[in-house]
Amino acid sequence: MERLQKVIANAGYCSRRKAEELIAAGVVMVNKVVVTELGTKVDPSVDVIEIGGQKLKLDTNLVYYVLNKPRNCISTLKDDRERPTIIDCIEGIKERVYPVGRLDFDTTGVLLLTNDGDLTNKLTHPKFMAIKVYVATVKGSVDQERLEKLTRGVLLDDGPAKAYKVEYMKHNEAQGHSIVKIYLNEGRNREVKRMLEAIGYEVVKLNRESFAGISSVGLRQGQYRKLSVEEIEMLKAL
Repeated sequence: MERLQKVIANAGYCSRRKAEELIAAGVVMVNKVVVTELGTKVDPSVDVIEIGGQKLKLDTNLVYYVLNKPRNCISTLKDDRERPTIIDCIEGIKERVYPVGRLDFDTTGVLLLTNDGDLTNKLTHPKFMAIKVYVATVKGSVDQERLEKLTRGVLLDDGPAKAYKVEYMKHNEAQGHSIVKIYLNEGRNREVKRMLEAIGYEVVKLNRESFAGISSVGLRQGQYRKLSVEEIEMLKAL
């Protein structure tokens, strides 16, 4: 017997957190009975699970990809405002995959895609220390002492935020920009931009260089590739 939300996630339907939301919303049925209690246990080999009237397929082949997300693209599979989404980049992927976390509309870089709900839940939980590395281009020159404030913590409108590590890369005097690298182990909405704004720097370009050690080296924006066996094992070992 396993928890219902775990079974849904393991089937690759969505993340475990999203599965919990679906259960609470009353759209999940087990043996034709609506289940709303989180933690309900089921036997996936016997019980029939339906979500929104559709039977859950439990024989999903688990797949793992990394996409170099392009600028001005929503990191979801659909958008109510009909803006470009990552679905336009991954038409060649036959399986139903979901992004592990999100990137802002104008942020580029590493976006992991999988139908492994357990791994998604693990990689998006701060306690597992899945480090995300961002390269930010900001206006003006950067003061190293001010930049170091990010490792001590800054207060944002949704609570305190702290970088795992920061690095000052270089200053482009001709363009009037500086480049910094920020390491985070959480992923709140617009977090990097808001953290830099909190110490007085405006971000003009942001790229996620890596996520839990997975990079998009060799991929042009909009391209994706399968993760290697070694990369998958590395993620699962976190």
